[in-house]
Amino acid sequence: MDQIKPKLKIVNLLFTLLVIISFLSCGDGISKQPVTAAGFEAIELELKSKFGDDAYYTDLTITYNESIGNIIGVTVTENPESLQMGQWNLTQNTWKQNQDISIEVPQGSKATDFMFQLDDKINLSTLGELAEISTKKLTVEKNLENSVLSMAFVKFPKNGDISKTEYTVMLRPETGGTTFTFRYNLNGELIKMNY
Repeated sequence: MDQIKPKLKIVNLLFTLLVIISFLSCGDGISKQPVTAAGFEAIELELKSKFGDDAYYTDLTITYNESIGNIIGVTVTENPESLQMGQWNLTQNTWKQNQDISIEVPQGSKATDFMFQLDDKINLSTLGELAEISTKKLTVEKNLENSVLSMAFVKFPKNGDISKTEYTVMLRPETGGTTFTFRYNLNGELIKMNY
């Protein structure tokens, strides 16, 4: 039985990679990824491809625009000790750096204390899954069919307490109107829904 578990993990990983590759090979790339765990996982793979697996972030936002698709915004560094970060956007599958940012940290602290990485604790697959859950919740509780993503982001606390990290999903009706905001804790439990 113990020998089966590693094999199942490999099969699951291969399946996930095949799904992501099929999304990417459709020609639309990241800008047209669906609001699902697999779609957001493809976005995470794009981020890791661009900035590396060990990159550190202070901001990560996915915004949806009907005419151009997903817009990914990040503040990221590959070298936290430099106290230099770059603010980047991915729009229509093209990366553009908006600005360089110098950061300050309290004396006796490390820059990484105030940044997060995309790993098992914080990941876009979870954010995508929570977006799916939020969409279903709107359908059931508010009888709102065809909601679309307005914005989804990782809210990392300014004091660096990773346990206070939140996933936020903002959805709106396809025809416009009220935006519904769902806030979840790091474990995926709903903190609050606002509208």
